[in-house]
Amino acid sequence: MPTVTTQASEARPLSFLERVASATPGPTRLDMCIQCGTCGGSCPSGPDMDHTPRQLFAMIRADMEKEVLASNTPWYCVSCYYCMVRCPQEVHITDIMYTLKSMAVEKGLYDDTTGSDLSQTFVSMVENYGRSFEFGLATRQYLKHQPLKVLSRAQMGLGMLTKGRLDLTPHKIDDIDQLRAILAKANEMEVSP
Repeated sequence: MPTVTTQASEARPLSFLERVASATPGPTRLDMCIQCGTCGGSCPSGPDMDHTPRQLFAMIRADMEKEVLASNTPWYCVSCYYCMVRCPQEVHITDIMYTLKSMAVEKGLYDDTTGSDLSQTFVSMVENYGRSFEFGLATRQYLKHQPLKVLSRAQMGLGMLTKGRLDLTPHKIDDIDQLRAILAKANEMEVSP
């Protein structure tokens, strides 16, 4: 476990908060969270999360590593950055969620695969098409995790379809090869020290 040297030159293990902050690129400002709840109130995925980001940050401060990494909250983060835009303390919430996902995978501590499956499907679609394919994403997610809810969502989907807000087939972005080259370079940089 990583340690930190104190003024008395005694090494102590890093707290979970310190480990999350050091594993996150750039400043997290996690220690600046004032527990206002703006992040959770802003989150479009908030109702599906078992803990709001605010609650998760309090749990991180309380060294509740296992509970935090088993939470579905990071997996339901859709990376819209709305929470970060609205955060009065400019906490880098979305970046922290990426770190928590990585830590959960590394330690095998996520219990429910619903969020991780959604994340993996989304990433796969972006890699293949350059964008999300909402109909395919929602259909795959509901059929795999909540098949009985497919019919209850059909009316909303039909409404979106009739208004031209939903495509039944995916569409690739122009110059998808350029995006793939960028993603390959990012993966290469992530793997190399």
